[in-house]
Amino acid sequence: KVGWYNAVLQPAFHLPYPDDTLAFVVLSTPSMFDKALKPFVNKEWLKIIRDPVDQCVSHHLSFVKEKFPDQKVDIIYDYEILPNRKPKFLAQTAAHVAGAAYYYQRKDVKLDPWGKKKIYGVCIHPKYGGWFAIRALLLFPDIQVPLLEQTAPIDCVSTEEKRIELLEQFNFHWQDWCYRDIIEVKERYSEEQKAYFATPPSERFRLLGLPGGAQ
Repeated sequence: KVGWYNAVLQPAFHLPYPDDTLAFVVLSTPSMFDKALKPFVNKEWLKIIRDPVDQCVSHHLSFVKEKFPDQKVDIIYDYEILPNRKPKFLAQTAAHVAGAAYYYQRKDVKLDPWGKKKIYGVCIHPKYGGWFAIRALLLFPDIQVPLLEQTAPIDCVSTEEKRIELLEQFNFHWQDWCYRDIIEVKERYSEEQKAYFATPPSERFRLLGLPGGAQ
């Protein structure tokens, strides 16, 4: 429910919907790369491809929207920002309150070893660890669910030692992918997918066989 999300954030980040409004957090799993992105690029759905992943996600969620012709469906994507440069929604907070993935933050560590350093939090999925992404929020403004019960996310990094290790790896060594394997995972990115996401965005078209930003 939108109210779960708004309840844990400052008013500046609240979503402008009644508290009982139904919402869904959309995640992409490791198989998205082969099952959705590569076919999307190969079929050349668009004449101009600016960001293949973002446009692929948008393409597939447009089909979801079509499945509910009698319902108003609002979609907010993880990359969208407001005029004040704030994100339209805080993806990791949304995933946590929806019970999809646990958002580990500095406040989850009792004996904080970082002093004045800025420490960012990170979501971990009980099945995929850090090998997933939060892509969008689907909102159904006309559906109110006052009786929907909140499910807590699975706390899969439950020890103090492991939480410190996770936040250390994510904040200071994120390029080596290690934080994503903080727990035993059932599936991870392929080497091809890792190469794609490790490549600067401007050079990713070459990996996909696309010249520049065009077809």
